[in-house]
Amino acid sequence: MKGKPSLFGGACIIASVCVGAGMLGLPSAGAGAWTTWSVIAISLTMAVMTISGWMLLEAFKHYDLKVSFDTVTKDMLGDNVNRINNLAVYFVGGILLYAYVTSSGIILEGMFNINSKIASVLFVLLFSGFVWHSTRAVDRISVVLIVFMVLSFVFGVSGLALNVDTSILFDTMNKETSYAPYAMAMLPVALTSFGYHHSVSSMRAYYGEERRAKYAILGGTVIALSLYLIWLVAIYGNLSRNEFGPVIAQGGNVDVLLATLGSVIASEEVKSAINTFSMAAILSSFIGVGLGLFDFLADFFKFEDTKEGRAKTWAATFLPPLILSILFPFGFVIAIGYAGAAATVWTCIIPALLVRKARQREDNDKGFKAPGGNAMIGLVMVFGIFTALFHIMSMLGMLPVFTG
Repeated sequence: MKGKPSLFGGACIIASVCVGAGMLGLPSAGAGAWTTWSVIAISLTMAVMTISGWMLLEAFKHYDLKVSFDTVTKDMLGDNVNRINNLAVYFVGGILLYAYVTSSGIILEGMFNINSKIASVLFVLLFSGFVWHSTRAVDRISVVLIVFMVLSFVFGVSGLALNVDTSILFDTMNKETSYAPYAMAMLPVALTSFGYHHSVSSMRAYYGEERRAKYAILGGTVIALSLYLIWLVAIYGNLSRNEFGPVIAQGGNVDVLLATLGSVIASEEVKSAINTFSMAAILSSFIGVGLGLFDFLADFFKFEDTKEGRAKTWAATFLPPLILSILFPFGFVIAIGYAGAAATVWTCIIPALLVRKARQREDNDKGFKAPGGNAMIGLVMVFGIFTALFHIMSMLGMLPVFTG
């Protein structure tokens, strides 16, 4: 008889979905807002994203454990809303996989002197196998990767932490005081950094109930937030605000960030630990995001849970991002920003609408309920709408853009 899945394993899956985008995107995205406002932005986002995930759990509780967004949204909100949501879910999952595949190729090229496109293909063929196999396999590899990341993170960041300069960390040498406006443009990347919602159905099916899934989600977002805060303090305490200019000019590409960071680190061992950590962060998020998108597409296309059915789902999940990565590689943070704007649909707006509809049912009082009542539904929806607006305004040049 199989034992119950551990809460730590589930929390690691949720954390692993988040950390790739967050760890590698937040430092560049938050360079304008700098330390204090970046911390405020990501802490607020974590709270909202955790509650919106719980809202999905409440809405899903009326359905079979195997369902995902497609079935529930179509039933509760109708075909038109469901089409918009499906498009947003697939776009965000696809663009995140695309960003991870592209970045992994670039980093592996530097580490092993192998062509980046060949490295990307090998990366996908090797590591997407865990997703094809089962959620249990993803649980196991996620725990290994999180532990591996923590070890390389502790070793790498401890080297950075020893050199943290508070005058750099709080930008006291700079006379500029307008940090807050830059935090608005940072929110879409912060939202993507907690965009685990396509994995909510996977967690519910994994545990067979909402209550344990709720704690796995909370554990995962707390792990992610803790890593983000330590990482930002370590980087912002070593790299001055102006040194982010070249990184931002290159679209926030991970290799440029790592090279810039490497230029201020004296120890080769610390440099290697930071590079290893970054690769593990990309890999864990690739597998975590891949699992969520895999389950979503299996539900959408009604592919069977057989070897042949899972092979079809694998192809629909991983081949389009891989092909696009080979043909059209571009900036990491740019891709994450687009993902964040589209993700507001299914991380904020749809969960709020679904739970509002679910609470109109007579039998909704039984079982799991997300906290905060109707006021929280309004707050989650407003947060999502404003985050999407900030991204559009930033693209149109209506928000201040930090260039270093």
